[in-house]
Amino acid sequence: MAEPLGTQTNPLRVAIIGSGPSGFYAAAHLQSQADLVVEIDMFDRLPTPYGLVRGGVAPDHQKIKSVTKAYERIAANENFRFYGHVEFGKDITHADLAATYHAIIYAVGAQTDRRMDISGEDLTGSHPATEFVAWYNAHPDFADHQFDLTQENVAVIGLGNVAMDVIRILARTPDELTETDIADYALDKLKHSNVKNIYVLGRRGPAQAAFTNPEIKELGELDDASMIVAPDEVLLDPVSRQYVDSGEDKVATKNVEILKGFAAQGDTGKPRKIIMRFCVSPVEIIGNGKVEAIKIVKNALVADEKGNLKAQPTDQFETIPVGLVFRSVGYHGVALPDVPFDEKKGVIPNLLGRVLTMSKTGEQVVGDYVVGWIKRGPSGIIGTNKPDSVETVNSLLEDVKAGKVLTPAMPNRAKVEALLHERGIQYVTFEDWHFLDTVEQERGEFRNAPRLKFSRVDEMLKAIKERKTASQEMQAVAATTQPPIAAD
Repeated sequence: MAEPLGTQTNPLRVAIIGSGPSGFYAAAHLQSQADLVVEIDMFDRLPTPYGLVRGGVAPDHQKIKSVTKAYERIAANENFRFYGHVEFGKDITHADLAATYHAIIYAVGAQTDRRMDISGEDLTGSHPATEFVAWYNAHPDFADHQFDLTQENVAVIGLGNVAMDVIRILARTPDELTETDIADYALDKLKHSNVKNIYVLGRRGPAQAAFTNPEIKELGELDDASMIVAPDEVLLDPVSRQYVDSGEDKVATKNVEILKGFAAQGDTGKPRKIIMRFCVSPVEIIGNGKVEAIKIVKNALVADEKGNLKAQPTDQFETIPVGLVFRSVGYHGVALPDVPFDEKKGVIPNLLGRVLTMSKTGEQVVGDYVVGWIKRGPSGIIGTNKPDSVETVNSLLEDVKAGKVLTPAMPNRAKVEALLHERGIQYVTFEDWHFLDTVEQERGEFRNAPRLKFSRVDEMLKAIKERKTASQEMQAVAATTQPPIAAD
């Protein structure tokens, strides 16, 4: 008779695709089950773990990145393995995983931008903000991207925290950026930047802005940039006024207070200007082959039948001369091979994290689960992923008890590694990541930075191999020079 699933001789085997916060929080909740033995194998397309904590958090926000210490503890569990530099759907397929795991959790995030669908959106000089963020964070996919920082006037579209990050990186001085882990090539380009005026465009008002209090406050504390908000831009419509005065949303109330402070302060005379505009929407990006200006329409906020304020265009238009545009109007998920996908919502259809064949009315895909932005859409901050992942894992655990999981023919980690070796995949372990982590930190010491990241996969693999070889040689030398044990 077979041992029950989740025992020492028959562990529950779970594959997690993606190594960002939601994947690690899912792993942590699985590990917390005292009555269940779980083997967790985490796969990532890149050699490096941590997803957007490494590739999305702004380099001048190092404190946020300290969350990786918790992920280190999760990865240290004896039943956890990391397989970096392994791409799902290419190096290892859904069928491969179904043959070796009882459950698969997709934690791949939302990997592209939502489009605005306006004329000129694809002109040279018009970029998704995510590409700029990935570029200055040394993401290997974007290290060769080019951004024309010779332009003096830039438009940033959107009022979320990603937009605020882009603005800060454009507005900071080289001295402010040098002691961060910004990519070396990005630091060099930003040192020679001509950017003077950054126009921030939001379709709704100050009370509806998605940025958090620290993010907007920080824009007023930059060494070389004035935060300019015209007094009429922070005037609230009656519905927004009532909402702010109610105190229901403390973040919105504080945001409005901070913005009113900027409006009262005016231009402080610093060489760069951050000019924030509310209730405006881009209707066209203008240019002959490249961005030359952006046309915007003034919006009126109108309450719908539920009392929600919608931005309704008026007949007032304005054209702002800009040579560079960053679009930060939201993220959008990307479909995975052999996994259901809702193209309109940009998510994997699911119910409480259980993957469905289609949204709402679909049937459950046994053994498939989803967490994070690819589950719920791009919302929240890093910590928001924790309850989201717990919800999904609880669904998985319920299915384990009900016997509603995959029945793999080869539930064995050695089979997975043999398959990767057979396909010539040079996968990266968590120990390998530690080697790379050490090298990056050592490189950073030369400019008093937390680390200097590698931005090329081949360079990462080479650095890992060299450091591993050096470590093995040191251990061998140490072993041959140990003093003999004295006899009693």
